[in-house]
Amino acid sequence: MSSEMKWAVANIKSSYNNTIVTITDLSGAETIAKSSGGMIVKASRDESSPYTAMQMANRLAEQLKEKGITGVHFKVRAPGGNKHKNPGPGAQATIRAFARAGIRIGRIEDVTPIPHDGTRPRGGKHKS
Repeated sequence: MSSEMKWAVANIKSSYNNTIVTITDLSGAETIAKSSGGMIVKASRDESSPYTAMQMANRLAEQLKEKGITGVHFKVRAPGGNKHKNPGPGAQATIRAFARAGIRIGRIEDVTPIPHDGTRPRGGKHKS
């Protein structure tokens, strides 16, 4: 194995309904591997669970090792906008599972979109 590290970027979109992981090259132009909760489990209620996220990360880690990638930077995204600002339960589990699978972890960045006063959030006047 060469001492040269090969890096990739894992984009994790984690809501309370699903977790989607797309792994790209450093520029983000070329997708190397991708997976979502629905590709692992059949019951839709389990798509966002930490267990599903771990299974996904293990599968993706195998694909990365085959392609010779040793390190991953993470971009974690919650639904954002006028929805939830914090990522779902799958995000942390995904990063943990990558670490356990022997993939080096680079930066972890939050790329949740934040509105600069766009549309009005749902739920009436009194929801904060």
